[in-house]
Amino acid sequence: MGQRSARVTASAPSESLRRLNTESLSSEGTWMPTFGIQGLDVSGHQPSVDWQQQWNMGARFAYVKATEGNYYTNPSYGSQYQGARNVGMIRGAYHFAIPNWSSGADQARYFVQNGGGWSGDGYTMPPVLDFEFNPYEGRTINGFYFGNTCYNMSPAQLQTWVRDFGNTVQSLTGRLPVIYTNTSWWNQCLGNPAGFGDYPLWIAAYPDAPTNNAGPVPTASWGTYSIWQYSSTGPFAGDSNVWNGDYAGLKAFATSGVPPAAVKAIDAFRASMPSLGAPTSTIICGLRDGGCFRGYEAGIVMWSPTAGAQPSLAGPIRDAWARKGYENGQMGYPVSGVICGLKNGGCFQNYQGGSIMWSPSTGAALVPFGAIREHWAAQGYENGGLGYPLSDQVCGLKSGGCFQLFQAGSVLWSPATGARLVKPGPVMEAWGRAGYENGLLGYPNAEANCTSSFCTQNFSGGVVAWTPTSGAWPVFMGMGETWKASRTKGEPIGFPVAGEVCGLRGGGCYQLFQGGALLFSPATGAHTLTGRILDYWQKSGFENGRLGYPAGPASCGAVQTECRQAFEKGVVGYSAATAPETVAAGPMAAGWERLGWGAGSLGYPTSGQYCGLKDGGCFQMFAKGALMYSPATGAQPSLLGPIRDLWQKTGFENGSLGYPASDVICGLVDGGCFQNYSSGTVMWSAGSGANAVMFGPVRDAWVSTGFEGGKLGYPVSGQICGLRNNGCFQNFAKGTVMYSPATGAQALTSTPIRERWGASGYESGSLGYPTSGTICGLRNDGCFQNFEKGTVMWSSASGAHLIVPGPIQQSWAGQGFEAGALGYPTSSQTCTADRSSCSQTFQGGSITWTTAGGARTTLR
Repeated sequence: MGQRSARVTASAPSESLRRLNTESLSSEGTWMPTFGIQGLDVSGHQPSVDWQQQWNMGARFAYVKATEGNYYTNPSYGSQYQGARNVGMIRGAYHFAIPNWSSGADQARYFVQNGGGWSGDGYTMPPVLDFEFNPYEGRTINGFYFGNTCYNMSPAQLQTWVRDFGNTVQSLTGRLPVIYTNTSWWNQCLGNPAGFGDYPLWIAAYPDAPTNNAGPVPTASWGTYSIWQYSSTGPFAGDSNVWNGDYAGLKAFATSGVPPAAVKAIDAFRASMPSLGAPTSTIICGLRDGGCFRGYEAGIVMWSPTAGAQPSLAGPIRDAWARKGYENGQMGYPVSGVICGLKNGGCFQNYQGGSIMWSPSTGAALVPFGAIREHWAAQGYENGGLGYPLSDQVCGLKSGGCFQLFQAGSVLWSPATGARLVKPGPVMEAWGRAGYENGLLGYPNAEANCTSSFCTQNFSGGVVAWTPTSGAWPVFMGMGETWKASRTKGEPIGFPVAGEVCGLRGGGCYQLFQGGALLFSPATGAHTLTGRILDYWQKSGFENGRLGYPAGPASCGAVQTECRQAFEKGVVGYSAATAPETVAAGPMAAGWERLGWGAGSLGYPTSGQYCGLKDGGCFQMFAKGALMYSPATGAQPSLLGPIRDLWQKTGFENGSLGYPASDVICGLVDGGCFQNYSSGTVMWSAGSGANAVMFGPVRDAWVSTGFEGGKLGYPVSGQICGLRNNGCFQNFAKGTVMYSPATGAQALTSTPIRERWGASGYESGSLGYPTSGTICGLRNDGCFQNFEKGTVMWSSASGAHLIVPGPIQQSWAGQGFEAGALGYPTSSQTCTADRSSCSQTFQGGSITWTTAGGARTTLR
């Protein structure tokens, strides 16, 4: 081949050129291979070819040189190309590559622009890249050095150049070119690379004697050749060639190309399967992904570069594949033969996109790869619970979903829910009534859970539940989740006995169940109602009554002997000993919750709420007391016991204490408890009982001593007023608090001082009201307390005695009070009847006073 251009042949040809590309203008050779279809290739060196003669010699195809590099076009191309066609030959064009001259893309464009085009008209051979020994090896022509036999290019560079040329030709013509080469040169210069098998191979090899063996091909990319150039010296003009196949294959190659690999694989498969019978067509190519097929009496053999050769036998599996578009459909090419001997006489065939299954009772159906097939496979294919498919997979459902029918039911799939089976029967019928996947239930998101007495199946929009007695009903959306949760908790709601009914107040809905009802509203959500609370709610007027919609789940004991449930307008509670009652929503319900609901300090309600009390108050009775409310104090308990008994004696909220203002708080000193009220506090201990300490100066004085843990301890009486000068007092376990407007509230915490004060006549006696608290820590641990009309001094050695204002008191004070020489008084002051003289004894002596002589101290 390789006819050179005149532009670069002014110098003598190279040794390689003489050795490898000698061309003869005469037909010296006389032998031809005994197989295939004969042809020739010519160039500008054969300007006058007798094409009819070539035809008569048996040539049926011809290649004509069109171009070389990007600098030469064959001046005889047009006449040669048309001359071959005029006698009926299939003809094509070739390009002689000079890869170190310019890029592959550049030479490809030059070739196509100058005769290297192609069309699938059946008589145009595909374009050819002549890629071989450098005919200008070692020469510099017109200032350009052509390099060695490999064009001074590396294998990687040459491989890239070929792909550049081939991709460009394909983009311009729609056809990859044929590669013309010599095996030894290709292996030497390109390194026998893989990856060129999609280019048809035209091999040049000139045997020394007649033979049908073309010799080795470059094995990394090809297993055989399409065309063999076996002689450059005849019998045909130019070079002599043979097509490796029959004339129908040559026509198909011209039309779309029959890869030799397809011919080889299809023929080999036919040989391995005689039952295919005789061929009924040639090999036809141009299918998807470069595929081909050939018809036989019993079916066809399909081939593609990736799937290889596989049969498609006449019958139901082939019919199903045809129904979906053969290799152009979702299944693609077959990748196995038909395999039989399955359960119930079934067969299958694998394809690129899945499998086609067939049995006598179910027919043939496609099972494409994907989630539904994986689900079926996980169940054991046709031997598993799903059995054989009854339909092809159907997609395009809502949200991108698909379904397929199997013997056991329908498998539904969506991206959000995965593949799930819905079995025929009442559950599927209920789902169908609800609109299948297009309805509120949507797609199944779990398998059915069935026993002999019930079935449930979850869907993305709810659940379908069935029993033999109630039938199958959907429970939608949040109502379904609520129902499932109630069953998990053991609530006696049972199964649905009817569908959902909507149109209630505020957009609400309800659904009846064996053991109760489910109520829903947009504002409250979905909640169950059962047992005594359901009966109570119904009697109250349903959702339009005084309770409204349920606003939370029921909270019940193990056997539902006690329960509570929140509603829009209150909380309903009952126990084994109490009937259902409502605790109104708001402060009362919040107060009951704070106290621990029915298990707390109040227990369950035993009455309704009563209002109209003082200051807008309300109350409600409970098993262990009452819950009292006023706007000022909120909802507070009044628990059965001594504190409540005392409050009751004071007149409840109308009495001196008013409304309770806190919980009952225990854990005080000696196991005591207290509760605050609007006007005071009730204190209780086992030793003191319950007594009120009213807000005011008496309570303040008690607080200043440390409450019940201080000097006074718990109160042991109420506050008593009406004393002289509007005074009041209150007794405590360890003392008394006295009060008058003039003296304030003062605590008497020393028993001897208090007793001495008492002996003087209390507040009405000679001392009057205390004006200070008891002050201790004096000398010898003594104490004193001031009163309106004097002071009571006490020590353990001297006892308690009065010091009254006057000269004796002043003289004692001048000597240092109890810390002076006199010490503590040991008696109270005594005077004569006319009060002309007085005296008082002390630990260290005495003081005498007369009107004439004043105060005189006598020390012991």
